[in-house]
Amino acid sequence: MRFFDIWKQPDINKGLKAYQTTSGAILLDVRTPQEYAEGHIAGSRNIPLQTIDRTAEIAADKNTPLFVHCLSGGRSRQAAAALQQMGYTNVTNIGGIAGYHGKVER
Repeated sequence: MRFFDIWKQPDINKGLKAYQTTSGAILLDVRTPQEYAEGHIAGSRNIPLQTIDRTAEIAADKNTPLFVHCLSGGRSRQAAAALQQMGYTNVTNIGGIAGYHGKVER
C-alpha cells in the first residue's frame, strides 16, 4: 500500500460488480430518505446511517454479505464500521453513488 492510498475512496462501480456476483448479498444505501428518493441504485435498500441499528430487520443473519454506499463514501465508511461492531462479518464499503456510472431509480 502506498502512503496516499489511505485517502483513496472505494470504486462504487467495482463494488457493484462484486455485489451482483455475491449470492444473498444486500445493497445498503445509508443516505437520508430524501436523498434516496431523489435517485437510488435499483435493488438497494435504504437504511439511513442514523438508523443503522435497524439493519437486523432486513439482515437477521450476521453473515449476510452487506455492500454499503452513500453519496461520497464518508457515511458508508461509518456505517460499515458500525455494522462490524454490531457483529456483521461480511461488510464491504463500496463508496459513494456520486461516482456511479449507471442508471438510478426515482
